[in-house]
Amino acid sequence: MTSHDTFLTLGDMSLIRGTSLQGFAELVAELGADLRPLLDLAHLPASAVGDHDSFVSYRSVVTVLEAAASATGSDDFGRRLATRQGLEILGPLGVAARTAGTAGAALQSIEQYMAVYSPAIAITVTAPPRARLAELEWRIVVRRPPPHRQAAELALGVAVRVFQLLAGPDFRPRSVQLRHQPLGDPAAYRTYFGAPVEFAADTYGFRFPAEILARPLADDGDVHDVVEQYLSRIAVPTASATADTVAELIRHMLPTGGLDLDLVAGQLALHRRTLQRQLAEQGTSFAALVDQVRRDEAERYLRETDMPLGQLAGVLGLSEHSALSRASRRWFGAPPKQVRRDARAVSRQVKN
Repeated sequence: MTSHDTFLTLGDMSLIRGTSLQGFAELVAELGADLRPLLDLAHLPASAVGDHDSFVSYRSVVTVLEAAASATGSDDFGRRLATRQGLEILGPLGVAARTAGTAGAALQSIEQYMAVYSPAIAITVTAPPRARLAELEWRIVVRRPPPHRQAAELALGVAVRVFQLLAGPDFRPRSVQLRHQPLGDPAAYRTYFGAPVEFAADTYGFRFPAEILARPLADDGDVHDVVEQYLSRIAVPTASATADTVAELIRHMLPTGGLDLDLVAGQLALHRRTLQRQLAEQGTSFAALVDQVRRDEAERYLRETDMPLGQLAGVLGLSEHSALSRASRRWFGAPPKQVRRDARAVSRQVKN
């Protein structure tokens, strides 16, 4: 904690600490690429890269990671960068985790105060009672994020390193979930994570033995309490991200086929009219968010997976394949098969 630590506001919801790119410049140089064009492309100041006291656009970070992977010819750029980062990139949030009584309490602090590091991302640790496996999920909570495969692999790589600090250097997840297809040799993912990897999954995250959550740490309760009090003062209230929160709930509920305004409002402990008013104040509506999330999910699945179109319609909460075709023509001006073909053609051109 220093006098330079910054308070975030509603307008900062897509920012992230400069430490998100810790080690970036060095890795780019080692891989033989020029740093300056990459930073210019993403509109990133060199002084902010790796700096905890600087905030940068999360969209810019996502952009520069994808550009670096292309420029260096390294499909595993995000995973490589993760080996240069750890709990220290979180600043005071990392201190709160280190001084917690158990690994579970450490993860709870990270989950609760992630907005101090970046309001644009979130993690959730789920451990059902008496279940042998718990699950960590990582997600972006800003609307319409750009393609972020490298950012996701970086985040999960860092998360595994954090678990190795909390649970011991021998920690390996039981399985890893990626929402995209492999960017290179699928076997390399298993070697990297030390676990089977599920591609085109519904979430980004990994499963691990639930017993790890009870593992004791070098407890320093006094320091932990002071740091948590500090974090509670500078954290962004989650209620200020209503539209992004609703969009995230919509994404999770689409495949159930039971999505409606009352259900989402109930999840947020709001009356439907209150939710409608809050969304209107942010220039959107529930119907608009549902359509936008469906569009974004359809684009991602068509671009990154080979999921059959009938199955995709179900994932999007659409009644049938024909409904997906009509929506695709409205969203993209073309049927879904053509959207998929065009995306693959663009991908081949970029690689060449």
